[in-house]
Amino acid sequence: RVKEQVRALVAFLEVQALRKESGLAEVATSQHLVFLGNPGTGKTTVARLLAEMYGAMGLLDKGHLVEVDRASLVGGYIGQTALKTDRAIRRALDGVLFIDEAYALTPGGGDGRLDFGAEAVETLLKRMEDYRHRLVVIVAGYPRLMRGFLDSNPGLRSRFARELSFPDYTTGDLLEITRRLAAEHQYELGPGAENALERILGGATRGEGFGNARYARTIFEQALNRQALRLAQVEGRALEELDREEVTRLEADDLVAAARSLGEDAGLRPRKRRWLS
Repeated sequence: RVKEQVRALVAFLEVQALRKESGLAEVATSQHLVFLGNPGTGKTTVARLLAEMYGAMGLLDKGHLVEVDRASLVGGYIGQTALKTDRAIRRALDGVLFIDEAYALTPGGGDGRLDFGAEAVETLLKRMEDYRHRLVVIVAGYPRLMRGFLDSNPGLRSRFARELSFPDYTTGDLLEITRRLAAEHQYELGPGAENALERILGGATRGEGFGNARYARTIFEQALNRQALRLAQVEGRALEELDREEVTRLEADDLVAAARSLGEDAGLRPRKRRWLS
């Protein structure tokens, strides 16, 4: 879905560039974007790719990405926030300013009162207009909280013309991500390990707190720790005596232990029987 949305956006920009070359009127539209999605769904990666694409298309001179969060923009006393926000914007000129967890700028239900985050938003809005040909701003975060952020200031929603939704990865996607992580680091999944991994990933609790690809990476990294501990406890053998196959193979037990170390028993316990009267 994200790829389709990006293709549509790039196609629109390419057509507008052709119209400009032909002397036709351009459609004045905002290039600022809202990324809606849970953690680990690729928002930062896509922002980085978009910055490169904008640079390649000539929309931005540099096409670099500057990633910031609340701490990078909001100061601790009056007057400091505008300076910090301006500093971040200057670094992003001719590129993309990516604000992760942008809703943190407007705490308290999204009204932004009694907090210097509102000053950061006001400064950002002004600079988005001042540098509309030199700056693209992408704000990202949880869908529910981002809607509160966009409603916190009358000028915010009008500045962001497009929203890209990043759905959670399916179990099959997460399984493929873990396979690629293993191959990249020269590990293999032993007999039964893939089935165990599929049960773990499929049984994980979904929602705003679900880490998606980050969760898959954490399971993989924890499985490496469990494999190392298992190999170190083999009686009668020193670690240097282990062969290549042993140190590159992850067993099902390594993955199960990794999931349980994270407090995840999802998909691992026997299913309760349903008795029919």
